[in-house]
Amino acid sequence: MKITWIVLGLFLSGCGVAYISPSVSEQADGTKVRVVNLNPETVLIANKSNYRPKQLPAVFFQNAGAGGSMRGAGALPQPALEPQSRPTTIETRLPPSIPDRPYRIGVGDVLVLATRQAGTTVEELSGLLAAQNRRQGYTVQDDGAIAIPDVGRIPLAGKTLEEAETIVFQQLVENQIDPTFSLEVAEFNSKRVSVGGAVKNPAIEPITLTPLYLNEALAKAGGVDAPDGKYVILRLYRDGKLYQMPLKSLPNTQIRLKDGDRIFVDTDYKLEQAQAYFEEQIKLAEFRQNSRILALNELNAEISLRRASLEESRSNFKSRIELDGVDRDYVYLVGEVKNQSRFPLPFGHKATVADALYSDGGALTEFANPSQIYILRASPNPADFGAVTAWHIDARNAVNFLLATKMELRPNDIIFVAEQPITRWGRVVKQIVPSLITASIGAATN
Repeated sequence: MKITWIVLGLFLSGCGVAYISPSVSEQADGTKVRVVNLNPETVLIANKSNYRPKQLPAVFFQNAGAGGSMRGAGALPQPALEPQSRPTTIETRLPPSIPDRPYRIGVGDVLVLATRQAGTTVEELSGLLAAQNRRQGYTVQDDGAIAIPDVGRIPLAGKTLEEAETIVFQQLVENQIDPTFSLEVAEFNSKRVSVGGAVKNPAIEPITLTPLYLNEALAKAGGVDAPDGKYVILRLYRDGKLYQMPLKSLPNTQIRLKDGDRIFVDTDYKLEQAQAYFEEQIKLAEFRQNSRILALNELNAEISLRRASLEESRSNFKSRIELDGVDRDYVYLVGEVKNQSRFPLPFGHKATVADALYSDGGALTEFANPSQIYILRASPNPADFGAVTAWHIDARNAVNFLLATKMELRPNDIIFVAEQPITRWGRVVKQIVPSLITASIGAATN
């Protein structure tokens, strides 16, 4: 007899007669249900639906203010000068570093070619010796070449001194001239930087064989000409971009300059104007102090009245929320959650699934099946009346909870958490056992 009752109980539980638990199925009667697994791509699709959160009343964004005007203050005197404000901390933007490369000859540079004086070769080197004896150099012309008598034009622009010496050597040998010589740059005219602004001697500085740095260029221009270097800004224009830094940072910064750099020493704040401005502000402050005493009490009274009015309006709105007298958007939590309830969507911004699941009363219970978390959302399209999308989160991998922090909720969404299989079986047994005991007692009595 006992075996019969147990088999009957199992049969009933299998048929769903003893216990019925809610679940999500695509085979719902009369309803089109589509189950979509949540992943980063489907979260983006779910969040595309139009939704504008309800806003708080404007009274929550108002303040008591400082009154429409200062009553009894009278007209302010005209300032002696336009006020200037101290410059704020500037954004330091340093140029990229320049690689250490040898100097390359350019158009306009003057090269000196010195040759050995020898009696046997004076005739054939007469042009070279004359140039060397008179220290006449050869200017790199606009085509990038120098012209040497009895040798011809030799292109040297863009070459280092070592490369230029090799080229000149080959030309001398080809022209059967003694290739004993030295080559040097006498004047550097092809690569220059300009220094202007608040310096003593604005100038154009050449770049020579030795690298030129920003602090050296400023020193060659006579240094910064400003009463106080605290408010001096160094600006560097290079390749169409502007870089800048405060003068006080210069000792700790090495900036190598390149051809075409333009340096401007800028003083945004003049100490003489500042002193006059401060004196003017003292006079204005004295005038305002006398006027402010007369208007202060009235101003404070007005502010107090405004603040009280705002607080009353805000308090009334909060009371209406407590009495459910405000039109709100809600999401509903059902299934294995701590407290099946409705979750009000916040004002002014959007909430996520995680916000609802981990709000007060929304956390999952120990009976929840983490692999069966659904967000049920009805289609807003009238043509799809009755269609439901079930967005499915499989949280057996805890990483998928991140999806819950990304998916936004919409009004009337239903968050459903299914029970665990073992929980379903336990509840079946809990319902069947009392019936079996009652039946067994009845059978024993009979």
